[in-house]
Amino acid sequence: MINSEPTVSILPSGLKLVHIPAIFSQSAIFGIMIKAGSASETQADFGLAHFVEHTIFKGTSRRKASYIINRMEAVGGELNAFTTKEETSVYSIFPSGYTARAIALIAELISESVFPDSELEKERDVVIEEINSYLDTPIDAAYDTFEDIIFQGTPLGHNILGTKESVQNLTSAHCRAFLDKFYVANNMVAFYSGPETADKIYRLLEKNFASLPVGEANDSIIPSSSKEYGKTVEHAEIHQAHAVYGIRTANMFSPDRYAVSLFTNIIGGPGMNSLLNVGLRERRGLVYTVEATSAFFSSQGLITIYYGCDADEYIHCINYIKQLMERLAGSKSPLTDRRLEAAKRQYLGQTAIASENRENRIMAAAKATLFRGTPTTGAQFIDAINAVTPQQIKYIAQDFTNGNFFAYVPM
Repeated sequence: MINSEPTVSILPSGLKLVHIPAIFSQSAIFGIMIKAGSASETQADFGLAHFVEHTIFKGTSRRKASYIINRMEAVGGELNAFTTKEETSVYSIFPSGYTARAIALIAELISESVFPDSELEKERDVVIEEINSYLDTPIDAAYDTFEDIIFQGTPLGHNILGTKESVQNLTSAHCRAFLDKFYVANNMVAFYSGPETADKIYRLLEKNFASLPVGEANDSIIPSSSKEYGKTVEHAEIHQAHAVYGIRTANMFSPDRYAVSLFTNIIGGPGMNSLLNVGLRERRGLVYTVEATSAFFSSQGLITIYYGCDADEYIHCINYIKQLMERLAGSKSPLTDRRLEAAKRQYLGQTAIASENRENRIMAAAKATLFRGTPTTGAQFIDAINAVTPQQIKYIAQDFTNGNFFAYVPM
């Protein structure tokens, strides 16, 4: 892990600042993360959070879109944003001498965007093309449909992009109302990684975010899905099967999330020695790609296994996955204490390398602060992974063997 740990300070308005020093860096990252995503929408305005993320750059009460898109680009930086199911981020990566410029611009976007109708019409077409591109990509469509199925009946259970019909109905008034409700001091976290001190960033936030409404935190509890488990198979005219298979699991507040993360890495992490890669690709040649991922939301989590294979091989792959889970859940699990310790060492090593990516690291610290109030330190993470027991791994595998899974196979 990088030695410099994140620190958190709180402005009088309630706005939190997460700061990770990078003293000798020639670049910096500043942004705002808001606790609002597609799960914050109503059925009448699906896609609104993502649409706001797109159109927040289209003009403020003082600036036109042309000024906004050139403000950071002109000095070699970039301005970006993304939306997930439960949060939205607006941020810039820039040469370190332009911190004040980045903070002032993002503060203006957060508080003064006006969403002009002419710009919204153009961006609406862009978003609809994005929806079309996802529909034309079997892997993306499989993941999205799988999440819609497994989270059915909850705010998590719809596509972040929305539908063509819902996006067509979104207006400037919708966007402004969303901003007024969620883009407030008590519902967001500012984050910075670069050579400037936390005190300096704090002062710049005081100056530039002084007019930001205090508002209320978005602490509404998202209900867990009650949909019964089962298998779904859809048919399409494609040669390859893109199968997504998984279970609901611990949420982002549960201490079990560390065991879930380690389990996921063991079965299908980025290493070529993951159990699924060795079993399905290296030894049997059944798939051209296989991976496992975990995602943690405020109400529940998700372990997802994806593989791509010839259409007539998908059932052999599912059968192998079931057999693997039965072995991991059994009394004679192949994951001995020695192998578990090796798996922990590998995962911690991968995490240490990943932590060198400053953008990912500051985003992770900001998200932890947004939802849990404080970031996880490197030492806390290492201790939590080292504390995972073989029994915890067995319990997770048992969730697969007990029939508590969904499988989505478009073919």
